[in-house]
Amino acid sequence: MGNVMALAEKKPELGENVFVAPNAAVVGDVTIGDNSSVWFSSVIRGDINKVVIGNNTNIQDNCTIHTMWDTPTIIGNNVTIGHNVVLHCSKISDNCLIGTGTVIMGYTEIGENCIIGANSFIPQNKKIPANSMVYGNPAKLIRPLTEEEMNALRESADAHRDLARMYSEKLQDI
Repeated sequence: MGNVMALAEKKPELGENVFVAPNAAVVGDVTIGDNSSVWFSSVIRGDINKVVIGNNTNIQDNCTIHTMWDTPTIIGNNVTIGHNVVLHCSKISDNCLIGTGTVIMGYTEIGENCIIGANSFIPQNKKIPANSMVYGNPAKLIRPLTEEEMNALRESADAHRDLARMYSEKLQDI
């Protein structure tokens, strides 16, 4: 299990079957739901406000998740947060994929069933509607998602859940 640390009276709460990679850091007022994972070199800081991560959600390698002073960061169920993502935001709804290298700034809300394309930048106070594909710098609505793409979002989350189980069982220092 990675570095799961209390900060003063703020202590992380982890659900069942949560994988935190050995060099990841989860600090303070952070709640992580069942079957979720935090991968290598990621940092989740619940120091100035809380971070809540749902069930079956994966935070991939090198991610940074923080909060606004007056607003927590809430990440839903079945969410895939790609490698090198920076989330300094308010809400990511269920069944979303946030592409590699994306930056999402404060007070932003991403509706359910969304794909945010790799290397996108979403500035403060944006509201992304449900069932959307968004991409760019600054990010723009590209089109609605197909039913097949929405199903693939759940499959991505399930695949990472299974991979995290394997890591929990078989990862070892040598």
